[in-house]
Amino acid sequence: MVFLDRILILAKTYPSPSAKYVETSCVAGINEHGQFRRLYPVPFRLIEEGKQFKKWQWITARVRKSNDDHRPESHRIFIDTIECDAGSLPTKNHWEARWPWIDRIPVFSNFAEIEQQRLTTGASLALLRPKRILNLEIRTARYADWTADEKAKLVQEQMQGNLFVQAEAEQQIRELKKIPFDFYYNYVCDSPEGEVEQKHKIVDWEAGALYWNCSNNYGEKWEQPFRTKLEEDLAGKDLMFLMGNIHRFQDQWLIVSLIYPPKQRPVLNPQTPLF
Repeated sequence: MVFLDRILILAKTYPSPSAKYVETSCVAGINEHGQFRRLYPVPFRLIEEGKQFKKWQWITARVRKSNDDHRPESHRIFIDTIECDAGSLPTKNHWEARWPWIDRIPVFSNFAEIEQQRLTTGASLALLRPKRILNLEIRTARYADWTADEKAKLVQEQMQGNLFVQAEAEQQIRELKKIPFDFYYNYVCDSPEGEVEQKHKIVDWEAGALYWNCSNNYGEKWEQPFRTKLEEDLAGKDLMFLMGNIHRFQDQWLIVSLIYPPKQRPVLNPQTPLF
């Protein structure tokens, strides 16, 4: 059944196809009822930094539950029906406009509880607040550029739903640079048994854009400003991870979006309704 949905975009991931993970990119958010939505197919021209819709922007579109992805949040979006609100929700007054929507999402403090929820309900998106960040791990990617197999997967993804002819899809892939590094957060969560260390890969498009900005501005010295942002600046905020699992390997999770409001929450007038 096709229906109209209004969705606040919370996640746009950098494409990372591989033989192991198969998937390309994830666009996700919550609707006006606080329900998670994972959306596809979304061509890269709609998720690139500065293009079309952004994180924290409301969109309205026709969607239907995915037929071939049985995760409860996964929906097919009809690209030609997308309408975007003007701009993203502002960050002024300590994220006053954003907090009411964050508060609609259950926040976990223990990653094991997220995995247990998946086993119980099939949930494949969840918000996690780590106790603290230990460090950022940077690994050299196995390949510095897209492999032929990856390019083929990306082209196929772009052509889903006849969104593009093959020549146009291949041109977009040539313009989409692969990040030559993989980024992981090592962090600590509380559990009934005490503190537990975890590690998850960061695939948020913002992290990819930050890498390219640092690389362009600092050349070979890109790593220090990159680390300063992810290890120090964000660790000083109320950092949360929007976690998403992988379709074919649903016990494997990625950090699909970084949510980082200031630690001081806005002071709301009790006489002022939120909605």
